[in-house]
Amino acid sequence: MLEKFTTKKRTTGADFKYTILIPTWNNMEFLKLCIGSIKKNSYFRHQIIVIVNEGKDGTSEWVDSQQDIDYVHSHKNIGICYGLNSARSLIKTNYIVYANDDMYFLPDWDLEFHNEIEKIGHQNFMLSGTMIEPDNTGNPCVIVANYGRSVSDFKEEKLLCEFNTYIKADWNGSTWPPNIVPLALWDLVGGMSIEFSPGFYSDPDLSMKLWQIGVRHFKGLGKSRVYHFGSKSTNRIRINNGKKIFLKKWGISSNFFTTKYLKRGGDFSLLSNPQITKWESFVNKLKRIKSVL
Repeated sequence: MLEKFTTKKRTTGADFKYTILIPTWNNMEFLKLCIGSIKKNSYFRHQIIVIVNEGKDGTSEWVDSQQDIDYVHSHKNIGICYGLNSARSLIKTNYIVYANDDMYFLPDWDLEFHNEIEKIGHQNFMLSGTMIEPDNTGNPCVIVANYGRSVSDFKEEKLLCEFNTYIKADWNGSTWPPNIVPLALWDLVGGMSIEFSPGFYSDPDLSMKLWQIGVRHFKGLGKSRVYHFGSKSTNRIRINNGKKIFLKKWGISSNFFTTKYLKRGGDFSLLSNPQITKWESFVNKLKRIKSVL
C-alpha cells in the first residue's frame, strides 16, 4: 500500500488558524467546490491538506497545480483511516478539522468554532458543525433543505442568502465531520483506528477513544454550518463491518454509545458518566466469561 504513497508540503507562513483534512476519491468537481467555499467563506486563513486517493479523474493534477494546498497522494484508495493518519507530518496548526469533499462551507463556520473554543477555555473537546442536507434521513442533528444534489444543480447564491434563516440549537454528540479536535488529543489517542479501514464507524470510534481519556465536551454548533451533498464517495466504496468491529472492540454497540453516552441529537448539555445499565452489565459479564474460556 505504501509503495506508491507520497506527501507534498508547499504552504508557508505561520498564520494558519486550523488545519483542514479533506480525503477525496475521484470526486474532483465536488472537491473544487469544497475548497473554493473554504477560501471564500472562512473568517480565518487555514492550512488545507487534501488526501488524494487514486485521483484518476484529474484530481491529482489539479491539486498539484494549487500552490496553496498541501497534499498526500496514494495511487490506491487507502480510505479514511489510513488517509487522515498519513497527513500527520504535514500538519502545521494546533487543531485538526476533518471535512468531507462533498461539503460546501458556509460563511463564518470557523469563527463559530473559534468563539466556542474561547468560551470552553480548555482543550478537552470535540466540536462538529451542523450539516444542511437535501434529503430527510431522520438525522436529528441535520437541517433539511434542498439546494441541489450535484455541482451542476447547486443553488449556491440562494443558499448563501438563506442558510442563516434556519433555526438550529447547539446539540449533543459530536462525532461526524465537519469536526474539530485539538492536535494534542488527536495524537494522544493515535488518530483514526485503522482496524475500521476503509472507514465506516471510525467516527464514533474516535469519539469513544476521546471518551476513554476523559473528554466529555462533544458539542454540535448550530451556527457553524456546511451544505452536505451526501456521501458521494462512500456510495462507491467497499463497506467494512464497522458495526461488528465497534461492538467487539468496546463491548457496546455504536448506537448505544452515541445515544446513551453522547446523547446525540439532543439539545446540548455537558455530559457526565452514565450509570451502568443492565445491558452493559450483561455485556461485561459475557466478556469476563470469554476471557476465562
